[in-house]
Order: sequence, then structure tokens, then C-alpha cells
Amino acid sequence: MNIKESYITLNNLVFFAYHGVMPQEQVVGNEYYVNLKLRVNFEEAALTDDVAKTVNYAEVYEAIKEEMGIPAKLIENVGYRICQRILNDFGIVEEVVLKLGKRNPPMGADIDGSGVELHCSR
Repeated sequence: MNIKESYITLNNLVFFAYHGVMPQEQVVGNEYYVNLKLRVNFEEAALTDDVAKTVNYAEVYEAIKEEMGIPAKLIENVGYRICQRILNDFGIVEEVVLKLGKRNPPMGADIDGSGVELHCSR
């Protein structure tokens, strides 16, 4: 059997961070969520049960956490940095699909959240 495509996902990661254009967002902070889909050929890991042949989820989480901890005005910037960091730090990752959202953004609307979605590859 051949695996045609394989993905690793991290779903609904929640962070409290200080991103936003409005000054109060950078002081008060807000809750953000990240959903990540990584295209990784982990066929060898599946066959050998060897974690060294795939991506360590905990290390990916730590990379995201570090980038989320760096304040920015735009979540577009944060999302770009996360994708860039993953592609730079994890050579086995071929493609990143990232959804980054802000809960209850201060825009005078009854809204659960707003966000960005990026599809990045080597």
C-alpha cells in the first residue's frame, strides 16, 4: 500500500495574546485560536513506529506558542510568521494550512470571531 497524501493536524489551540490595531487590544489582550494542517510524508513513521520520521506535535505547538507571544498589530503578520517558522524549523513539512482567529473582535458587531487562513508551501 502507498499513502498518497498524509497530514498532521492540531485543532483548536487556544492562546491569550496581545495582537490588534487598537491600543486597548495591546493592553487588555484577547483569546485567539489556531487550527493547523501540515502536509507531511510520514509513511516511514507509520511503518516503523519511529517518531523521528514524522513531526513532533509538542515541538510544533511550542513554535506556535512562541510566535503568538510576540505582539503584532495584524493577525495576518502573526499567521505569516507561524507558517514561516514551521517551514523553517521542520524540514519534513511540505505545506502548512493555518487558520488563526480572534474571538470577539472589538468592531461593534455581534460576532464570535474573525480570522485569516493561509496556505503556504516550500
